[in-house]
Amino acid sequence: MKKGRLVLKDGTSYEGYIFGAEKSTAGEVVFSTGMVGYAESMTDPSFQGQLLTFTYPLIGNYGVPNEALDKYKISKIFESDRIHAKGIIVGEYSQNYNHWNAAKSLSDWMKEQGIIGITGIDTRALTQLLRDKGSQLGKIIVDPVKDQDVPEYNPNTYNIVEEVSIKKPKVYQAGPKRIIMIDCGVKNNTIRHFLNRNITVIRVPWDYDYFAAKEKFDGVFISNGPGNPEMCVKTIEMIQKGFEQKIPTFGICLGNQLMGLAAGAKTYKLRYGNRGQNQPCVDLETGSCYMTSQNHGFAINAKTLPKDWKVWFENANDKTVEGIKHTKLPFFSVQFHPEAAPGPMDTENLFDKFVKIL
Repeated sequence: MKKGRLVLKDGTSYEGYIFGAEKSTAGEVVFSTGMVGYAESMTDPSFQGQLLTFTYPLIGNYGVPNEALDKYKISKIFESDRIHAKGIIVGEYSQNYNHWNAAKSLSDWMKEQGIIGITGIDTRALTQLLRDKGSQLGKIIVDPVKDQDVPEYNPNTYNIVEEVSIKKPKVYQAGPKRIIMIDCGVKNNTIRHFLNRNITVIRVPWDYDYFAAKEKFDGVFISNGPGNPEMCVKTIEMIQKGFEQKIPTFGICLGNQLMGLAAGAKTYKLRYGNRGQNQPCVDLETGSCYMTSQNHGFAINAKTLPKDWKVWFENANDKTVEGIKHTKLPFFSVQFHPEAAPGPMDTENLFDKFVKIL
């Protein structure tokens, strides 16, 4: 393995060894606490533009399977058609892998897609630094002499939803009920959840005017996605049009933040975000606590919610807003990922809740 270096914007530097593509890169350094599911996480469009640190010490030990499609011709394995993380950071990369479904190593898969990884990093120290100082911009450098000038990249200053959204509408035919799915970086398992419930999905770009296109639908769903929600002005405008017509609306992750902005609330950047598959969230209506899968760096400011909206879910750890709901109309959203992949499926029933009101 070639030597490499992780360099943070504050000057902190970690030496390690390169695997995957030997191609220096830059992005926002974040961490995820998941123990498994690296293939699903890396193909989650919400990680677009980020250097993903896995806190679990051993990564790559079960390899990567070949692509396989379900009956809807959607991937069973990956959450999109490519890796979206710009690079990954691990404590120990396992060169030896073993799993009944493995077809290749994690490193070989990353080479195929031009994605770099660095191993031998003290990820515990790195995570503590990110928790203390907040998420930072950083670079993974293969050759410190040759590639030290790799340009800085801050995904929060671009509308990176545009990079991950579908380019033109696509229909997944199922039952008579139809929803508009605003694709801000939707995961495959989310689409599958609706199709499994006999709901026809009209997947549209982030800035698509489905009212002007005279689409016929019963509800609107806003997906997860990367970056700063304030960049998605056209999406917010479309959500507001739906609110005016009292159309049932459900959002998750970025969709939760966009619904908050459409309602008139404010969002803010979290110090280091919540990423992983073990985040406890409390339903404030029932007092029940659920384990959830999460991947976000922004949140809704509860104090800015209009009087006809309320906080529905709250993070048990940091007390941030994990869900909002209109007090009278059929609008609700959650900050976590009820579709999981990877992660617990404690809140999968939220899809049933939405389907019921269509």
